[in-house]
Amino acid sequence: MISKIFGTKTIDTERKMVTNALPDHKTGAFPRKGNPNTISEQNKNYTFPVNPKYTGKATWVREPGVALNGVKFEPGTAEVVVCETGENYRVEAFQDVIDLGLDFNHAHVKPTGEYHYHGTPTSVIEEFDTGKDLVHVGFAHDGFPIYYSKSNTYKPSYKLLEGTREGEDCVYENPKETIKIALNDDHDGTYGSDFEYVANSGDLDECNGITIDGKYMYLVTNEFPYVSRCLMGEVKETERRGPPRDGNEERKGGGRKGFDELLEIMDSNKDGKLSETEVKGPLKEQFFKVDINKDGYISKEELQKGVKPNK
Repeated sequence: MISKIFGTKTIDTERKMVTNALPDHKTGAFPRKGNPNTISEQNKNYTFPVNPKYTGKATWVREPGVALNGVKFEPGTAEVVVCETGENYRVEAFQDVIDLGLDFNHAHVKPTGEYHYHGTPTSVIEEFDTGKDLVHVGFAHDGFPIYYSKSNTYKPSYKLLEGTREGEDCVYENPKETIKIALNDDHDGTYGSDFEYVANSGDLDECNGITIDGKYMYLVTNEFPYVSRCLMGEVKETERRGPPRDGNEERKGGGRKGFDELLEIMDSNKDGKLSETEVKGPLKEQFFKVDINKDGYISKEELQKGVKPNK
């Protein structure tokens, strides 16, 4: 297994990276407990603006950027706890409820074989450390650089919510197991919705960014959100891989999900529709009311027109 960036070229206004996305450093042994997947070569092409344009408006993304070694950052997870009462909670990578098999680089492997970082890329930092506090570790998809502060000087502006979560008869499922989850406890950081953005409570903005010496950059931090979940610069539509929201929508107790997120959670056969056997919670109880054309599936249009599952 040989890591290789086949080329990083700057042409006019674009920086292009072609890579097999294999890590160029030691990793944990995969497959491993919590992550049964094997690292394999990918075929990735990335383009970053050389002169990024700051907008000041957060665009939510699933994959904010790529490390200098060609391995991507993906701070969120695919793991979701679903409650019969309608709540859905996205599990964070760093918690004590579900073992996701992360290695010492805070990374693991997708079923496709793609190795990716959920947090601080330990070995990348060591490789590109020039002795200064700020270590350049990657580029965001809007073109702005991603750094890590060795002194942990710059603090995020996210805080844990007060109070307790809501939700009854909640479970986490994967192809191998179903785990009952108790949720009526304090917001402790297990789920993304445990946090809220509080402007100016830290040094960094909503996207974990900051302007230093007149230059805007994102920081990977040891605290939530670890890696930016949004971008403050102009980004191509194809890079928008996260659900649009106003910044705090998903952080207020879990919330109700749109059709795209319900597909990600419930569409087990990946056919782009929801059958009666796939849906859960209140939506299952009202399946035949929402299925307007009675074809045995719920489409996006039917969900928007039909009876809302939280009523």
